[in-house]
Amino acid sequence: MSVKEQTNFVMPIIFPVACHTNNIGKGSTFVAVKGDKKDGVEYISTALDRGAKIIVVQDDVEIPTNIKQKIKDAGAKIQYVKNCRKALAHLSAQAHGNPAKKLKIIGITGTKGKSSTAFMLEHMLRYAGCKTALLTTVHNKINNVVFKACLTTEHPDYLHSFFALCVDAGIEYVVMEVAAQALSLHRVDGLSFDGALFTNFDQEHAEFYENMDDYFAAKCLLFDRLKPGAPALINVDDAKGKKLLTFFPEFSSFGLCKDCASYSARLVESVNRLSFEATIDGHKYVAMCPALFGKFNAYNMLGALSLAQKLGIDINLCIQAMTKFLGIPGRLERYKLPNGAYAFIDKAHNPSSFRAVLSSLRAMTDNLIVVFGAGGERDSTKRPQMGAITSEYAHFMIITSDNPRSEKACDIADQIHGGIDEK
Repeated sequence: MSVKEQTNFVMPIIFPVACHTNNIGKGSTFVAVKGDKKDGVEYISTALDRGAKIIVVQDDVEIPTNIKQKIKDAGAKIQYVKNCRKALAHLSAQAHGNPAKKLKIIGITGTKGKSSTAFMLEHMLRYAGCKTALLTTVHNKINNVVFKACLTTEHPDYLHSFFALCVDAGIEYVVMEVAAQALSLHRVDGLSFDGALFTNFDQEHAEFYENMDDYFAAKCLLFDRLKPGAPALINVDDAKGKKLLTFFPEFSSFGLCKDCASYSARLVESVNRLSFEATIDGHKYVAMCPALFGKFNAYNMLGALSLAQKLGIDINLCIQAMTKFLGIPGRLERYKLPNGAYAFIDKAHNPSSFRAVLSSLRAMTDNLIVVFGAGGERDSTKRPQMGAITSEYAHFMIITSDNPRSEKACDIADQIHGGIDEK
């Protein structure tokens, strides 16, 4: 039975090319990628035990003598390459017959709003009758079949296995988040995008990039991967968005500042739903979504509407689709409690996201209780800033643990507390 005929199917566990031994099976190619903490060379033996027949290593790596002998005894071959990460992308695509070339791939980048914008755009495309797939931080999806997501942008071995499933399922559009690190680490090498969108730029990933200029430059790499003539939308209300537009003046822009963008909107203030009047191609449209609220979501929704229109989707269908949009899991996800109060779950994890979310929630209530923490092994300079912003908007706050990784949760909490104004 083909995937087209199935209502349920799963991502394969074994890949023909893989960088993790869990995905290695009989006849697989193992690419020994050097990570921040572990070197893939350390796992060659495990890959051989699992049936790997080709071992790919960088040409500047020395393989231990005993491992070389084990490779020989297993009847496997060693392939030397200049860059293992680039090789992983190339070999994975090749092993699956380059499935990405049979799909229309839309990339969304930016510090905030990637998941929300991707969900909205995919919803509009599907509402218009297109067969769609989704690759996001929240989850991955082919048609209505949902898969767990481990990374914002998965490794190339996963991506090309996913794309192969998409082709089998008759998918037309894949909407995906493209993280800066994915661009820096060659995860999307070889992909050509049929559309792209830049949401915004803010402080993030100081644990990975030496400075914010390097971080921004990494995000800009997405737009070098556009197919000729493919549409791109840039948030021109964002300072870095304006700068990006100077690099690519042929791109379209969107924003809430009147007459400053190709696609503009006037926000209609409401604490219960998102509503705005948009100007698109010189025509006025009223767009509304009962499941969303907040100025930040106005940007996400306007960007999605604008790109959908540039992709040839009827703008009226897109507007109608948003009246039926149910929201995004973990993005201001709303629950009504038995006592009549509302609880919201949100993934905000940097200062500007905290301000955007908490200012919107504060407008809805005179009793805002905020429970939050900060992840370990990530930009520690954000922690006191998030504490300060929370103390500005919350009536009561609870600092808790949020995946401390190798750090001590109490140390993270102390850093958050350092920014709190307790007057």
